[in-house]
Amino acid sequence: MVGVGLMLGLGSCATGPAAAPRLTLFNGRDFAGWKAFAKGGGKLENTWSVRDGVMVCSGEPMGYLYTERQFTNFVLSVEYRWPEGKTPGNSGLFARISGEPEALPRTIECQLKHGNAGDLYGFHGLKVKSMDDLTNRVRFAANLEVAGELNGVARAEGHENPAGQWNRVEFTVDGGELTVRMNGQFVNSAHTSELRGGPVGLQSEGGEIQFRNVRLQPLP
Repeated sequence: MVGVGLMLGLGSCATGPAAAPRLTLFNGRDFAGWKAFAKGGGKLENTWSVRDGVMVCSGEPMGYLYTERQFTNFVLSVEYRWPEGKTPGNSGLFARISGEPEALPRTIECQLKHGNAGDLYGFHGLKVKSMDDLTNRVRFAANLEVAGELNGVARAEGHENPAGQWNRVEFTVDGGELTVRMNGQFVNSAHTSELRGGPVGLQSEGGEIQFRNVRLQPLP
């Protein structure tokens, strides 16, 4: 009995591997650790700038900012807002970017377009589908020149703040599971069969958007 007790005691003290430290992807000063792709070959500074510790994207030309590092499983947390007094535009968070750079790369997107923030898409044949076939959420399927074979799942809830106010989005990519939370509330979940790693990115698409507190928690 003493031996069994000792074994149980040792087992209760065992701990799993320590979580990887959370990464700050934007330092509030410059674009260290990032690269940019723009339709037509524009330079990073033509679209992206830093103002008072905030990353500002003009929205033109279409393209994206992406990390030099690659990630497979993670929670990407970002605060963003549309400028007050301007019509909110379109943007998105990219995960597991792969293939040749183009205006819309082969990637998983968490949509940030005002009125649809939290929709999930797969571009150029990358599959994103409902977690549960019983869900009544809209599924997207199309074939577009800029996005190739496109598919995705509409958000279940909408929790965006008005233009001028900051939103906090948490985009979890964990194996084949995708989850989106907006301002602390669940808005969407989906599944992908694409498990390879790749950069994460912030999209430029047709309207000024501002970002801050861009952080990533790696997952096992």
